[in-house]
Amino acid sequence: MDPAAAREQMVLQQIVARGVSDARVLAAMRAVPRHQFVPAEQQSLAYADRPLPIGEGQTISQPYIVAAMTAALEIRGTGRVLEIGTGSGYQTAVLAHLAAEVVSIERHAALAAGAASRLRELGMAHVTVVVGDGSEGWPAAAPYDRILVTAGAPAIPDTLVAQLVPGGRLVIPVGPSGLQHLTIVDRVDDRTVVRQADACVFVPLIGRHAWADR
Repeated sequence: MDPAAAREQMVLQQIVARGVSDARVLAAMRAVPRHQFVPAEQQSLAYADRPLPIGEGQTISQPYIVAAMTAALEIRGTGRVLEIGTGSGYQTAVLAHLAAEVVSIERHAALAAGAASRLRELGMAHVTVVVGDGSEGWPAAAPYDRILVTAGAPAIPDTLVAQLVPGGRLVIPVGPSGLQHLTIVDRVDDRTVVRQADACVFVPLIGRHAWADR
């Protein structure tokens, strides 16, 4: 199956069938060549309904989770998005189809360099990839309209909430190792509104305001 046909099948069978209906998110999932964001030996599985290893003990999330988290953000086309956990850059590329600007933090320098190269090759000049502790956020470019965390945290980091604009939203997996829930945090003036969504399993968010590096 050619990549475009594989993406269409992925969107219909794995994403639309599970209830994601945001037309802009579906268009982004159809547009981004997922097979370019996985190692060569994994490319035959690029559009399968599963996460895949990308090196450094990290994974690329299954397509449905990428779509569900992106839909939960409700990105406006003029918005600035902060992503915590660049990985191979796949989720970053999906966000870049929806936002005016994306800043993405990755703690593994090798992954960050590879992702930045792929994103440049795809012409995504409005994406900046930096190396750092994602639990700290990236204050240099704050505030953000939306923040997406692609690793599991033990709790909601106050450092990230503080970098949201009023009316901004954070989507983050929260919970113990092995089982988290997607958690949606809306900043409403000087308070936050928190609600839980799907259960999920992510690699741990490592950093000063998250899990310690073992």
